Order: sequence, then C-alpha cells, then structure tokens
Amino acid sequence: MITRKGQVTRDRIVAAAAGLMYQQGVAGTSTEDLQAAAEVSASQIYHYFDGKDSLACAVIGHWSDTLVGFHQPLLARLDDIGALRSWAEAIVESARANDFRGGCPLGSLASELADRDEAARVDVVVGYRRWQGVIRDGLFAMKARGSLVDDADVDELAMALLAALQGGLLLSKALRDAEPLRVALNTTIDHIASFATTGTD
Repeated sequence: MITRKGQVTRDRIVAAAAGLMYQQGVAGTSTEDLQAAAEVSASQIYHYFDGKDSLACAVIGHWSDTLVGFHQPLLARLDDIGALRSWAEAIVESARANDFRGGCPLGSLASELADRDEAARVDVVVGYRRWQGVIRDGLFAMKARGSLVDDADVDELAMALLAALQGGLLLSKALRDAEPLRVALNTTIDHIASFATTGTD
C-alpha cells in the first residue's frame, strides 16, 4: 500500500512523464530525463513502476483523466446545437493557444504504442471510450431536453464527433493551422444539426 507521501511522489513522476512523453514520445523519454523533470532518483521511479511500459500506461491514464476533465464541464452544459458549436470553438482555441503543437496526447500515445504494446493499446481504448462517453452523455442530454429528435443515434454521433476531433487535431498539428480542425468539427456538427428539432440550431 502506498503512503500519502509515496502517492505524491508517484503522481509527480507520472505528471513529469506525461509532459515529457507528450513532447518527446515514449521512446524519446529517458530515465535521466524523467529524473531531472520529476526531481527523483532512478530507484524511486523503479519503486513505483516496473519499467517504461508500466509508466506509459500510467501516463495514458493521466491524459485520459485530463482530457475528460477538460471536456466534461463543457459538454455537461449542452442544451442546443449552438452550445455544441461553442464547445468546438473552445477546442480550436485550446489547440491554437498551443500553436497546434503536440496534437492530442492520447492520440500521440496511441500512434506510438498501439501496435507494439497490447496493455497500452487497451488502456488507450479505455481512455477513448471514456471520452466518447462524455460526448455521448452531452448529446443524450440534448436529446432528453428535446433538442434532438428521438431517432438520433447519440452513440454513433458521439463516435463521429470524436473521430472528427482526432483527425482534425492531427492535420492541424501537421499544418500548424486551425482550418482542418475547425472544418472537421463544424462539418460533423452540421450533420448532428440535421437531427435537431425545429428552432434549436
């Protein structure tokens, strides 16, 4: 069982690793880098983690919590298509504030790890499912309020919106331009708007 002090140290290691792996990739992050960033010894790192693979899984969980924490408050307040467009604008502005560098941290980890580390791939899937669930809950709330028609498939629409978000972030990262992300999100929201009840767009 980890003590309170030990948990603080473990959390500091994970937070430092999350930043480094986002900037440099998992393969590009060395133990020495992590020691310096987290201000810990190598023995402390290996006390809490068996190796880089187990640390990478903890980082996936960290970014999953961070992304859900960012999106959930915005999506919880959805009541019409206009609110959904405001959420999309917040995403674009967040990416722009970072100069479109880095892209999606969960997506970057998926790209690097999914084909070589099954445990990491499963953890990424859990993260994506959580994220999709937050989007779905927002759309379901819209439907419950009467802003979407009864036959709107919120699970399918949430997946489409998450896919647009991921693809848009990747292209915007490569081009250093908001347009791919903005177009991907707005086009998908236009599709969702086709399920809106009269006067809610």
